[in-house]
This record gives sequence, structure tokens and C-alpha cells, in this order.
Amino acid sequence: MQKKILIFSTAYLPLVGGAELAIKEITERIPEYDFFMITTRFSRAHPRHERIGNIEIYRVGTGILSFFDKLLSPFLGACLARKIMKRHSVDFFWSMMVSFTSMSPFLLKICGLHKKIPILLTLQEGDSEAHLTYRYGGLIFIMWKLAIRYADSIQVISNYLRKLALKRGARVPIEIVPNGVAIEHFSKAISDEKRSELKSKLGKNTGDVFLVTTSRLVLKNAIDDVIKSLQYLPGHIKFVILGKGPDGEKLKILAKALKVENRTLFLGEISHEDMPAYLHISDIYIRPSLSEGLGSSFLEAMAAGLPVIATPVGGIPDFLIDRKTGLFCRVRDPRSIAVKVRELLQNDGLRNTISETAKKTVEEHYNWNTNIVRKMKIIFNTIAK
Repeated sequence: MQKKILIFSTAYLPLVGGAELAIKEITERIPEYDFFMITTRFSRAHPRHERIGNIEIYRVGTGILSFFDKLLSPFLGACLARKIMKRHSVDFFWSMMVSFTSMSPFLLKICGLHKKIPILLTLQEGDSEAHLTYRYGGLIFIMWKLAIRYADSIQVISNYLRKLALKRGARVPIEIVPNGVAIEHFSKAISDEKRSELKSKLGKNTGDVFLVTTSRLVLKNAIDDVIKSLQYLPGHIKFVILGKGPDGEKLKILAKALKVENRTLFLGEISHEDMPAYLHISDIYIRPSLSEGLGSSFLEAMAAGLPVIATPVGGIPDFLIDRKTGLFCRVRDPRSIAVKVRELLQNDGLRNTISETAKKTVEEHYNWNTNIVRKMKIIFNTIAK
């Protein structure tokens, strides 16, 4: 009989983020287990029950008022978990990040229910410590204290998150298994025809340089610093932004105020399927983050062969070595960004070496098909033995 894992995640597909992709990529590569998931229903367009890949999905909430659905999801998820376990013998719970729905198994344990079922906690958080402490009036901090206390095993995606878990009181085994990259998807060359078509669509003329980012438009990703850096760079250098978020309008106003709106392309949400094409027609990937759990977007750009400019924060130093697999700029310093862009554009040898070394690093250490899934299998087998 196959062993069964019940996953708790506040969000899941069709909502896409690093954590959601990690669940998808890992579960699809481990057919030896049956996977069930409880997540929040953020839209009425999302079915309450469906199967996606190798996971049977159950969504809690009305799909009307997303904040209240999220707020109630720990309790609704705990109740639903009890119903699911009447039909299936679950070997362990897997909580993805410290968030609302993922608190359900901890509530069960606090209430003295299913205490013998182990909980694996995965930490993928990319927010700053201050954000994780004071968000929602300190509610997230309380969730962290409970999750760290009651988890039976912890898996993190970077050394930074391991240190954070220890700082917050972790006393159980902690394994570092980073997120991976769909290497073939991001490294596959695009046709000359598609390349020309996309360049034409975006107005990339001969001699133009595209800086690119794939980021949510939120404070922590410091997209405003890249826009500000355009003031210190020549007019043929443009900034392509793939992503959306609450700071979108504010960033557009900033670009207009600095008179660089014609050099700043806000393209909105681009599907994971189409994203490699945009990376392949660009020249430098940049995200001067204020905080980062790991940074899957950087790894995807590296797999596509782009040199990367980033800040030495959070989990980024796990894979970015200055002048070997990328360049570090200073935090909150647009002039520093401009200096690093100029350095890459003026030094072909450095740019090519960084691109080649970074791509090789990703292929060797961040491939879902090899190291990552193998390590996750070991964790699953150890907990479920």
C-alpha cells in the first residue's frame, strides 16, 4: 500500500509562486506516495475539489472574500483534515511555509488530535525578519512560534532560513533542500523567428540593452531602485518588468517622475511557459532584493544564460558568488546598480564567464530531477518509516 502525505498550503495552482512550483515539481517526481492537499479557495472559479498532477486538491472557504477565507482556513482546514483521515490513513502532514492554511495540523496537535502523525514544516519565506515579526499585528510571529515548537522535522531552502529557524527556537532536525529549476524549460533556445517577433513587439532595436526582472511588484524586491538606476545609465538601456503586485501603479508614477517611462516596460504577469522567451531576448537579470528566502527567479535566469545582478541578502549568497556566478550591488543604492550594469556591458570576458559558470552551477546543484528530489525522498522516507 502506498504511503500518503497530506499537504497544507495557503495557496496553490493556478496561483503560482516559488512554494507552489516546488510542491508541483516534487510531487510529480515522487509517484511512490499519494498526495492530498488542503488549500484556500481564493476564487469561486477554483473548484472545491479537483486533481492537479499527482495531488488531490481540497479547497476551503467561499472564494468570495479572500482575506476572511484565509483567516478562517486554519480552522476549516483542520476540520477537513479530520474528514479526509476517516477515509485515508495519512502517514504525515506537510505544512508549506508558516502561513494560514498551513497552520491546520499544528491546531490539531495543540488540541490533542492526531498527535502521533508527524509534521514536516517547509520554510520558503522570502520576507524580512521584521515583516515576519510584525505582519498582521504580530499574528505571523505567533504562528512561527507555534510551528517551530510543534514541527517534528523542518526543511528549509537556504542557510539563511536555517539560521532563522534556529534563532526562533527550532529543536528538531533541519535539512537544507533548495528549490530547483526546470533546466530544460529555461535553457532551451528559442527560434530566430520567435526572437525577432518578441523583440519587435517590445521595441528592442539594434544596440538596445534589456535589463529584466521577474518579480512581484512589492517593496522587498526593490524594483524602484532599478528604475532609479536608469537615471545613471544611457538611453539605450531599458528595463523590462515581468510581474504584477500592489506597488505597480506607484512604480509607474516613479518612472514618469524620473522621465524614464519610455525606458521602463511593465508587461504584467507572464506565464511560466512563456517566460523563457523574454529572458532569452534580454541581456542582464536584476533584482536588488531587500530580503530573499532563496530566489528561484535568479536561478531561472541563470539557467537561461543571463548574467545576474543581486544583493547579498537572505539566501542569495547560497548560489551567487560575486564575480563568479553573478555580481553583487549594494542594498538600496541605485548608483551601485548602474555601476554593475556598466561593468557587465563593458567587460565581455567577465559577462561570459559569469553566465557560463552560473548556468553550470544551476545544472549541477538546482536540478529538480537529480539532487533535489533525491533529498526530498530521503526526508519523506525518514518521516514515514
